[in-house]
Amino acid sequence: METANRQLAAMPGFSRKQVIALVVLLVLACVLPFVLGNYRVFQLTLALAYAIALLGLNMLTGYNGQISLGHGAFFAIGAYAAAILMDKGDLPYWATIPIAGLACLVAGFLFGLPALRLEGLYLALATFALGVAMPQILKYKGLEHWTGGSMGVVIIKPDPPGWAAALNQDQWLYFFTLAWTLLLFVAGWNLLRGRVGRALVAIRDQPTAAQAMGVNTALYKSLTFGVSAMYTGVAGALSAIAVQFASPDSFTIFLSLTLLVGVVVGGLASISGAFYGALFIQFVPNVADQISKAAPWAIYGVFLIAFMYLMPAGVAGLVKLVRRRLGFR
Repeated sequence: METANRQLAAMPGFSRKQVIALVVLLVLACVLPFVLGNYRVFQLTLALAYAIALLGLNMLTGYNGQISLGHGAFFAIGAYAAAILMDKGDLPYWATIPIAGLACLVAGFLFGLPALRLEGLYLALATFALGVAMPQILKYKGLEHWTGGSMGVVIIKPDPPGWAAALNQDQWLYFFTLAWTLLLFVAGWNLLRGRVGRALVAIRDQPTAAQAMGVNTALYKSLTFGVSAMYTGVAGALSAIAVQFASPDSFTIFLSLTLLVGVVVGGLASISGAFYGALFIQFVPNVADQISKAAPWAIYGVFLIAFMYLMPAGVAGLVKLVRRRLGFR
């Protein structure tokens, strides 16, 4: 429990300098869509969606110590929930987001119940199996009417509402995704800095001691899995709306591994690390492709090794170290 208290002590109320920095970052985020081209705005929208997914996965892996290699499955559930509701149910795009999140909350909680008997690599393998199976489940003929089989589901990019008619579609979706990002990050910050956060870190570091202190480890683990899946599902729904397409081949096991890479690169048990990890998984593959068309993934591997060698605590850890050296808290 002492370790948990130290971890949560690192997340105090914001100082005046931190508030100013956050306001500056928010203003910058609101200005970017007006100075960048539509494709860059689209990329930033996907980066925000990835940041939500990475925060959800970090709750599970970074704070609670449960390793998941199959979170791409929940990303797929959220994406298909939004796509099917828009395509078959004629629901407005904004209404599909909470439904997708609720569906993944239930799916994650139910998956987390039997997974309570598994720990470490065994849990990782169970989630890996989920990630591997999901594309095949989506292609199953019995579900083809809803999922579109191998062809997937195509949806129409939504237009901005009348009061935001000055924005184009990409700009509006960026601000729509940014609003959800702010909402979920504020909720996550409040969740992790309080009693729940202490319980999660205690279960991760000393599960026996946490249970002796009265923490219901089984309930917390299952709920953490559910909340983590909910965040990932919301991210999947936002991504599908931005891309206008949901296909089984978009949610292979590679997506799950990419999300885990983003969490580690950004920084384990770090809320801000979700943003750094999202920028890495969104833009570094493009940079690697520009450097070498013949072997882009080799360049990507070099980038990944360099990040892990130079920043073993992730980008968030390096930023925290630099702030301390400069006298900022």
